Amino acid sequence: MSVPFRPSAIKRYTFMLEEPRPPLMLASAMSRSSQMRVRTTAYTHSESDHIAYGVKSALGTDLRFGTVRSAAADWSRYPVGTVFRISGQPGIVYVVDDYGSALVGTGTIDLYKPSRSMMNNWGVRHVDIEVIQWGSFEKSMELMRDRTKWRHVRAMMDGIEARLRTAGVPMTQSHYTAAL
Repeated sequence: MSVPFRPSAIKRYTFMLEEPRPPLMLASAMSRSSQMRVRTTAYTHSESDHIAYGVKSALGTDLRFGTVRSAAADWSRYPVGTVFRISGQPGIVYVVDDYGSALVGTGTIDLYKPSRSMMNNWGVRHVDIEVIQWGSFEKSMELMRDRTKWRHVRAMMDGIEARLRTAGVPMTQSHYTAAL
């Protein structure tokens, strides 16, 4: 017996034709393609606003600079764990493992550089990136849950909740209010 397809009732059907993707893939028009043009800047661990954290990322791991490199972003746009590459940099991938208050709401990705001279040489560049794997909004929320005293963290959490609502993902009170 076959079930007739009724477009007016589409909200009642759930199709799982492929592995589930993060809600960013559903909620954001820019993510229909895994390639996009983004504004990038650079940061280093010796900057005055990062000196308290040293060479540690928001995950508590060492910032990386090698074939795998650390990047900071607004986790409501690029959730923690997002892996991407920049066109023209073969053999190098970046992983979003950090965030910064100046990045929230901008769409800018900040690339870690181990020295001030490398940071200054990068400057501001608009580059083409290819997202290899989207990170996890759930992990982003979990990591930020105890950090809500900072306005930029609350803004990222609100942004994630808005994306999840847009994608039709049911939200529980524990996603955000557990930290308040």
